[in-house]
Amino acid sequence: MEKTNFAIRFLALSLLACALVSNITNSFAQSKTKAYTADIVVYGGNSAAVIAAVEAVHSGKTVLVVSPDTHLGGLSSGGLGFTDTGNKSVIGGLSREFYHRVWLRYNDAAAWKWEKHSEFGNKGQGTVAMDGESRTMWIFEPHVAESVFEELVKENNIRVLRDEWLDREKGVEKVNGKIVSIKTLSGITVAGKMFIDATYEGDLMATAGVSYFVGREACSVYNETYNGVQADIRERGHFFKDPIDPYKVSGRKESGLLFGISAEPVSPNCLGDKKVQAYCFRLCLSNHPDNRIPFPKPESYDPTNYELVARVLDTGWMDWFAKYDMIPNRKTDTNNHGPFSSDFIGGSYDYPEASYAKRKEIIAAHERYQKGLFYFLSNDTRVSEEVRSKMSKWGLAGDEFADNGYWPRQLYIREARRMIGVNVTTENEVTNKKAVPDPVGMGSYGMDSHNVQRYVTKEEKVQNEGDVQVHLKGPYSISYGSIIPKKDECTNLLVPVCMSASHIAYGSIRMEPVFMILGQSAAVAASLAIDRGQAVQAVSYNTLKDKLLERGQVLQNDVILQK
Repeated sequence: MEKTNFAIRFLALSLLACALVSNITNSFAQSKTKAYTADIVVYGGNSAAVIAAVEAVHSGKTVLVVSPDTHLGGLSSGGLGFTDTGNKSVIGGLSREFYHRVWLRYNDAAAWKWEKHSEFGNKGQGTVAMDGESRTMWIFEPHVAESVFEELVKENNIRVLRDEWLDREKGVEKVNGKIVSIKTLSGITVAGKMFIDATYEGDLMATAGVSYFVGREACSVYNETYNGVQADIRERGHFFKDPIDPYKVSGRKESGLLFGISAEPVSPNCLGDKKVQAYCFRLCLSNHPDNRIPFPKPESYDPTNYELVARVLDTGWMDWFAKYDMIPNRKTDTNNHGPFSSDFIGGSYDYPEASYAKRKEIIAAHERYQKGLFYFLSNDTRVSEEVRSKMSKWGLAGDEFADNGYWPRQLYIREARRMIGVNVTTENEVTNKKAVPDPVGMGSYGMDSHNVQRYVTKEEKVQNEGDVQVHLKGPYSISYGSIIPKKDECTNLLVPVCMSASHIAYGSIRMEPVFMILGQSAAVAASLAIDRGQAVQAVSYNTLKDKLLERGQVLQNDVILQK
């Protein structure tokens, strides 16, 4: 009898254990496939994504941020601390609020760890760091920017799903031209009334079936002057001023081309192509002995990859340090500069359309290239003692990106996909030659494209092509139609980053303050569309305009159209 009772109790306990295991397994499965719902769903983790989410809350809407990134802020917290501002008077709304909060941080003496505020001063190559009158600061360290973005998220109780990647094959459900929900690779589903693609790549836009373009349009497409191939432009010192042999063994074509030089002949000027301007990492360096990490030697390091820069230095070129732009605490925002620098020319072509795995490889290739370059200039005897001596004073900042080997987490995606929306912003709008309908923000930075390719001239010398720098006479407006798709493609999506613009116009728009401006405007428009049960294309511009002005956005100026 006791044996029978024991068997029954054992069986009952076994069944209970199985049930508990089953419940735990089911709960885990449910947590991995949990469904979320919000009025506005923001896909992305950069500055525009955070600002769009903050505005959604201010507009009284529920919001969810689905972020592929673990760290928020994109390039603003990823090394670009020497802000490309242009005319600061046109930066309004939450974008200006961000720079105000940075200003508040640096008014605290505790922020100045590696130098005194008085030692830093207040200017950096023509840019005012701290504008006391407007209570803004435009030059800052990466970790300070990230902390401000996290502060905004916390204050507004914004839920952020981090390290969640859109399923680009079947992750967008659309019904009658509207996105119903999106799904991530981990199985999470997020439903919403309105969606904002705030990524640098435009993955949600593309997966939703919205038209876009990659590369450079021919000048004839939008009646432009500076689009397409621009081999005759020689500005700002980003070309080879002195003739330099392109071959591994000078004068011997049969020896092959040096690393990074294309054998493809350059096309005639103004012709379009699918090539993308160069990317790089904006390095945060330090010259403080207690905060300086020596430049690491990357895996698969090959010093012959940098023979070309050695030949440039042999000509007497000494501007390598010209874009070590100083930010607080004896650090830099180090950008590309000159004929051979941190831009990995030709390495970006496949990135916009690449799979996640391929993009990871491309990012790693950029990291190896740039690490190898700085290691070469610091250690190789092919480089002059003068340059190596100056390089020895610099290293990676020891208090930035510590979880990533002190290396920036965000590659500078200067340009990827660009939507073909209701309105396409071209150089004609940017130069105020053409009126802009329904403005939702302003830009002012010059039209700026980095080099696209490195080729061999007819004289068998190396040359760069694609760097275009066009100064603007004044700020310009950006149309609402440039951040929304065509109605027959999607009625509840807004795209403030990969917005509708030509290659050369985007070269001006693609600045972090502008992305934040457009992110806020997108969220205001999304909220109005929800309130009225409308497509984003049907939102009353007069109502939108009033709301944006209430939010402190700057929409237009008094520039007279040029005849």
